[in-house]
Amino acid sequence: MTKTLRIGTRRSRLATAQATLVVDALRRAHPGLACELAPLLTRGDRRTGPLADAGGKGLFTAELEDALRAGRIHLAVHSAKDMPAEMPAGLVIAAVPDRADPRDALVSRDGLAPADLPRGARVGTGSERRRVQLLALRDDLEIVALRGNVETRLSAALDGALDAVVLAMAGLERVGLAQEHATRVRPLDVATFLPAAGQGALAVQSQADSPAAALAEAI
Repeated sequence: MTKTLRIGTRRSRLATAQATLVVDALRRAHPGLACELAPLLTRGDRRTGPLADAGGKGLFTAELEDALRAGRIHLAVHSAKDMPAEMPAGLVIAAVPDRADPRDALVSRDGLAPADLPRGARVGTGSERRRVQLLALRDDLEIVALRGNVETRLSAALDGALDAVVLAMAGLERVGLAQEHATRVRPLDVATFLPAAGQGALAVQSQADSPAAALAEAI
């Protein structure tokens, strides 16, 4: 391994913030460690249609895993919920830092709970899991397919294009938007709105038995 630890990440503001959290943790564990981010564009980032139609899991991880196997990066930072259940041969999850808030949140201009949305309200999400649960709570809602980064989806609710959107609390918090829009963000109880497996957790991936894996294990 070279003297500088190269850490692969997607290019979005949220992904960069998450990778920066990992860099900070590595530097606390290994003072003086040189790290640099290596932003990559994934197939999921390029796609504009529903993710389920393109295979779902793995759309946001494959390019990072290819870069790991080729040695272009030493670590890859993923949202754990985006990872397939089966790990590619030769790769491991070397670290899972402390998990953030696993809940989903309903975001609207007035900070409404699902029960308080107007009848026939238009609610945006790109997740089939969220769509099904929203309709189980309120079968009168109109669920609108919504893709894009956190900022784009949030704006759809705050600008009035939609009545509300459902987003992950962890993502909102990591880019400071939960704090900025605290009165508009309504966390959803996991007893009635189940998050995705691994939601709120980061997975730091590496080649098996590599020096980078040993460094990551400390966080």
